Amino acid sequence: MARIIVDDGAFETTITVAIIGGGAAGLCAALAATEAGAEVVVFERDALPQGSTSLSAGLIPAPGTKAQAEAGIADSPELFARDIQAKAHGDADQTVLDLVAAGAGPAIDWLAEAHGLAFTVIADFSYPGHSARRMHGLASRSGAELIDRLRAAVERADIPIMTEAHVTGLVVSGSGDLRGLEITRPDGSAERIGATAIVLACNGYGGNKALVAEHIPDLKDALYFGHPGNQGDAVLWGRGLGVELRHMSGHQGHGSVAHPHGILVSWAVIMEGGFQVNAEGRRFWNESQGYSEAALAVLGQPGGVAFDIFDARIAGIARQFEDFRRAEATGAVITAESPEALAQALKIEPQVILETLESVANLKSHGGIDTLGRDWSGLPQLESPYQAVRVTGALFHTQGGLAVDRSARVVKPDGSAIPNLFAAGGAAVGVSGPDASGYLSGNGLVTAVVLGRIAGTEAAGMVRNAARS
Repeated sequence: MARIIVDDGAFETTITVAIIGGGAAGLCAALAATEAGAEVVVFERDALPQGSTSLSAGLIPAPGTKAQAEAGIADSPELFARDIQAKAHGDADQTVLDLVAAGAGPAIDWLAEAHGLAFTVIADFSYPGHSARRMHGLASRSGAELIDRLRAAVERADIPIMTEAHVTGLVVSGSGDLRGLEITRPDGSAERIGATAIVLACNGYGGNKALVAEHIPDLKDALYFGHPGNQGDAVLWGRGLGVELRHMSGHQGHGSVAHPHGILVSWAVIMEGGFQVNAEGRRFWNESQGYSEAALAVLGQPGGVAFDIFDARIAGIARQFEDFRRAEATGAVITAESPEALAQALKIEPQVILETLESVANLKSHGGIDTLGRDWSGLPQLESPYQAVRVTGALFHTQGGLAVDRSARVVKPDGSAIPNLFAAGGAAVGVSGPDASGYLSGNGLVTAVVLGRIAGTEAAGMVRNAARS
């Protein structure tokens, strides 16, 4: 359990910058702090740094990158900021939004040029809410590859990663100054380590059922598709330190997780002209709103399940994602040569499936907006063979967290900052506002990378200033 330890005693050892968490935020913070001249140690609770990053598609939205320029895509930080704020209904945290919009492009180019992460832009389809094609990914389009490449960059920089080192406490002095941390090993042994600066990069609270029930009660019983280590340590420490917590109900859901296989199915299968039906074979919502709000939409259907319906052309686009290839390999993707065969495979009345397919085909032909609010203009017709995946809704990660200033320092309700405490990624408030519908594709990873880079740089600067004073 994350705790605050009030103690003025000596430490066994003292380091300059301690980074708690070895996901994308923590590893980017480590690289940035090291480049800024600080001695860094990353503390990771698992035997291998993976975190929520490894479970994602590894895609980071960013405007004005060299990869975009090479693909002939026009974009800007201003347009990116407008897209984020529009999806968040005007409720995105303005401080973090400004940092993300300005810092995403430079962060992608930094990782590519300084650390060899060969990002390319997904240029063959658009994610909902993005006005430009700005999603950057590595070759496999997987979070596992992203975290592997970041970890390799950290290892090349000779930055130590202490694994199986669960940070269970922050140590503060009797006067309230942050002094260090406590780590607990798998055998129960504990060690106290002093730190000049601390970066919280330990993600959100999606794995803590009590916190989910408190802040996102509609998803308290939903499948959790994030890393089990996301127990809300940063939130609990923040409460103990009296800092400001913002948008705690904000989160990313997903309504396209293959069930019971537990494999993410790319939302490209929907945005390229596919759709969802419930167990009765009927459409039930406007799928173009986004995959985050799809979680509740799907969970609200009979049995909490739905079917993604698409075709071979769309499957060819989705196949660039490793998750989709894995779903095919495990038999989660059903192929049917006719509407009747599709109905039989899904155990749905053939007439209902036929009516639904005909309705969608007519809407596409006329470019109409249906009664659910989806605009079908410009979307190609589905052709046999049809394909389908049985899916459910899930909670992926939380978007609320600790309020930060422009230096990624954690702030209190009165606006004052804790001078040597920084937060990044899921530990900090995101840019999605308080609702699932505010989540724009990639919001989680972009805040991890951008805030991680800022937090690392600023923590190193704080250490230099402390050494001079």
